[in-house]
Amino acid sequence: MTTSPADATVPVRRPRPRIRGLDALRGFALCGILVSNIANSILHMQHIDPGPHVPLVPELLHSIVHQRFFPIFSLLFGVSFCFVLEGAGNRASRPRLVLVRRLVFLLLLGIGHSFLQPGEALSVYAAAGLVLLLPASWLPAWAVLALGFAVLAVNPSGQIASAGCLLIGCAVGRFGVLDTLERRGRQLAAVLAIGAAVTAVALPMQLSDPLNSGFNTSSAVAGLGTALVYVAGFLLLLRTPLGSVLSRVFEPLGRMALTHYVSATLLVLLADQLLALDGSRKWGVMFALAAGIAVVQWVFSWLWLRRFRYGPLEWCWRCVTWWRYVPNRRVAA
Repeated sequence: MTTSPADATVPVRRPRPRIRGLDALRGFALCGILVSNIANSILHMQHIDPGPHVPLVPELLHSIVHQRFFPIFSLLFGVSFCFVLEGAGNRASRPRLVLVRRLVFLLLLGIGHSFLQPGEALSVYAAAGLVLLLPASWLPAWAVLALGFAVLAVNPSGQIASAGCLLIGCAVGRFGVLDTLERRGRQLAAVLAIGAAVTAVALPMQLSDPLNSGFNTSSAVAGLGTALVYVAGFLLLLRTPLGSVLSRVFEPLGRMALTHYVSATLLVLLADQLLALDGSRKWGVMFALAAGIAVVQWVFSWLWLRRFRYGPLEWCWRCVTWWRYVPNRRVAA
């Protein structure tokens, strides 16, 4: 790939260092999404018994997993959009063209992935980035934040909620909040308290209608509240002695999230040929499969990142984004 005249470079500033806490948070969210996708999007496991009640495990999944991790992923995608646009502004004369290439690649990848997993998120994020985030990049950060909250107020569920979270994540990145995470313990504790209060109000309303749990407004609101609890709680735990363990477990997964999101679908479909989970209620087998895939992906991440800077799909994505060959192999010291 070569650089086009329209993409002539500008003086390069020092690149933004990786925020390792966000990589770990992304890996944590990826594990939750894996469980949700196996049960819902990929294999469509049976949540309701023939009788007039809902089994315990599906109800538990609706309470702590479904609609809890995709808001986190959406927030982080909005943050990454902001960071890439910032980097493009430092390196290219037409930074938004860089983002267009990045989002078109993701859209095409998502369309291909949708043949294996209908309802997948990549194409939704790419479309929202092109239609919503790119135009919003001309707005001041406070306006983007207000627009994000307005979108959530209109509809806190489904793809509209994802759009709201994308906008909020982009605004948070532009405000520079994440560059000073180590000094924001009180703010994180406040977010944790707000999320816990929202969950405490909405979750009982969700559980009072178990047959519609996961499909009503109270489920969506409880999901957003729980997502806040997970984000703030996880980032606070990273500040404790447990943080080093959490980083070692989740950071490699988060750094290769795109590769693992797509490859997990392939692994689940292959495993289902032996396990016959589709349409079943084999919850124990499902959890074992999710844990096994997470372990395999973690080992692969650990081995791969010893030799390379980016995961396979992340590297392809980066080459298309910057429209040039990006060196990937690590050079021994």
